[in-house]
Amino acid sequence: MDHNIIYAAITIAVGLVLSGVAHVGIRWLKKRAEKTESPLDDIILMTLGTPLVVAIIALSVYFALTRFDIVPESMGWLITDQVINAMFVLLGAWIASVFSYNLIRTYGSLIAEKTATDLDDRLLPILEIAARYLIWFVALLIILATFEIDITPLLAGAGIGALALALAAQEILSNVLGGAIIAVDKPFRIGDRVKIDTFFGDVMSIGLRSTRIKTLDSQIITVPNAKVTSSVVINYAMPDIKMKVRIPFSVAYGSDMEKVKEILLAIAREAAEKTSWVITDPAPSVYFLEFGESALIGQLILWTNNYDYSWDVQDWVN
Repeated sequence: MDHNIIYAAITIAVGLVLSGVAHVGIRWLKKRAEKTESPLDDIILMTLGTPLVVAIIALSVYFALTRFDIVPESMGWLITDQVINAMFVLLGAWIASVFSYNLIRTYGSLIAEKTATDLDDRLLPILEIAARYLIWFVALLIILATFEIDITPLLAGAGIGALALALAAQEILSNVLGGAIIAVDKPFRIGDRVKIDTFFGDVMSIGLRSTRIKTLDSQIITVPNAKVTSSVVINYAMPDIKMKVRIPFSVAYGSDMEKVKEILLAIAREAAEKTSWVITDPAPSVYFLEFGESALIGQLILWTNNYDYSWDVQDWVN
């Protein structure tokens, strides 16, 4: 028995030494990985670092307890196959959890930096938490199955709970899904001037549940993302911020329409010369549209280089 204790102690000591060597080796590899362009090797090393050290120590303790017969019969349950398997399942779940967290955080952040909205930045923490909980839930089920505990009621309860949660949060889920669709489809960006349903203004933020628009009256309107995805969206900033300005006019019957057109085009050219927001490409144009009850009705069309100046154009021309 005494010899077995000595051998067990030596085994554990060897395990501690090997774990120390592994720890130093991982740190050295991490420094080398920092010099590479790919973040994948950093993720793998961050994932394996501490779990590998713990696994080496756990294996040395396992061999010490099982090979040298030093565990009293009253504590024999500590070295059963079920306990050992559960320990390795926990280690595997730990590694998978850390790996998924680092993978989503690293590559998700790289993708989020390339997008104009902050929606994906808000989704990342949710994905990280969901991945961790899912992995640990699966690990719990495996451990329960290892100990021959019936997991059917647990699965049924989880299914019923998920269904109840989905029904209770149906509106929230539809808005979150709408936010994901907006992030992928990109019908507008922050700062774009849009018309969504009857709401008109500049996009201030695109959130997980809703999109906020600042109207031209400086009012903030919060539109649920589900409504955004189900509505016709007019984006005045795409493909560019250039905008057509239509200015109606009417002149008395008997007027020389050719002379009227000539005067209006001269006004349009003068506007382009004297202002910084009227452009000549596309060229301005004048159309005689209809015979009104008491006047000839037409329209002057010219372009501004920024939709913010559409009223300034009308004011200057008038």
